Amino acid sequence: MARKDTQRRAQKAAAALPGKHVRASRVEMVEVVLPQDANVLGNILGGRVMHLVDIAAAIAAHRHSNSHVVTASVDYVDFRNPIRVGELIILRAHVNRVFHTSMEIGVKVFSENVLTGERKHTTTAYVTFVAIDETGRPKPVRPLILETAEDRRRFREALARRRIRLAHRFKHPRLADRDT
Repeated sequence: MARKDTQRRAQKAAAALPGKHVRASRVEMVEVVLPQDANVLGNILGGRVMHLVDIAAAIAAHRHSNSHVVTASVDYVDFRNPIRVGELIILRAHVNRVFHTSMEIGVKVFSENVLTGERKHTTTAYVTFVAIDETGRPKPVRPLILETAEDRRRFREALARRRIRLAHRFKHPRLADRDT
């Protein structure tokens, strides 16, 4: 019973928060790829890309929630093209959807050849963050205000990814054997 009361209070608190537009928390980060970030083939290390993805996504989550946030999950990272030493790495992050205390952040990564200006889409990732209060407990996040068809599409797709993520997390042990 106490848990339900706590949930109701949290829902009321979240409903009282003003919404925030997707554009208000968008992030763009740019860095040059240096030799210390590369493998022996001269391409940026995947772990370095993942590190930058987590930072860009965290900034978007901070901006949206006006709160400290922690990474809860990385659902998907797709490496499409390599990024070479000397190229720019460009990361664009935005909030796709807000749930109660969590947010899904989408990150697209591009490379840019500084001599030709050519850009390539290199990586896509979806990262979930949880907003936390000063005691480290999850706290409600303000709603997301959608403005464009693209915002609405990402919003819908985020719910589908969340359902899959939660199904995997809470998978019934006997059912897990059937997947192999």
